[in-house]
Amino acid sequence: MKISLKILIVDDHPMTVDSYINLLSDTDFQKKQPSFIKSYNCEDAYNKIKLQQIENINIDFALLDISLPPFKELNINNGIDLAILIREKFANCKIVLLTMHSDPLTVDKIIKEIKPEGFISKSDINFELFPIICKKILEGDIYRSNTIIQSQRNLFKKNINWDKHDNQILTLIYQGVKTVNLPNYIPLSMSAIEKRKANIKDQLLKGKGSDKDLIEKAKKLGLLQ
Repeated sequence: MKISLKILIVDDHPMTVDSYINLLSDTDFQKKQPSFIKSYNCEDAYNKIKLQQIENINIDFALLDISLPPFKELNINNGIDLAILIREKFANCKIVLLTMHSDPLTVDKIIKEIKPEGFISKSDINFELFPIICKKILEGDIYRSNTIIQSQRNLFKKNINWDKHDNQILTLIYQGVKTVNLPNYIPLSMSAIEKRKANIKDQLLKGKGSDKDLIEKAKKLGLLQ
């Protein structure tokens, strides 16, 4: 029988690895004929990744705990370094990072550098949700658990450089008020409003995008409800 789905699972707790395998061995995943590669530390995971590459066998899906015993010889210190390696060797592999820690700077760094298809705080998931989330990721979804999303929002809010008038501009645009009419609501000149709006777009969209794009980005970040 041809193996159509190769899944790498790396966690330093063997019982956790076995739990993931059990959860992903339901009917939906069995239809895809999954084959599991188990590993409990960075060195063993590195060796198994390299073996798959040598044998020209793809890794399709990787579940990586961030905190792992390191492989100091090659400076592979955690699941983040393994994710970088997998990105280099298996470009189409969908990567899910799991963590018990969600400090904003680390979360931001991981999302920018690795762009994982899944980023999950272990405190956010249970046995019922886990296979559902993984199935959606395999089908093409990008998933961030609630704690990870909140961590991103907190970092972004700390770095936003604007005042109450900027918040008013964003809120009024969200409510459908056209830019030309904003001076009727805010005690600023049209020139000042346009400069502030450009600053908001710079910070949220790096200057590129429509008002609709601006609102969608602000909603994703939790700046608008």
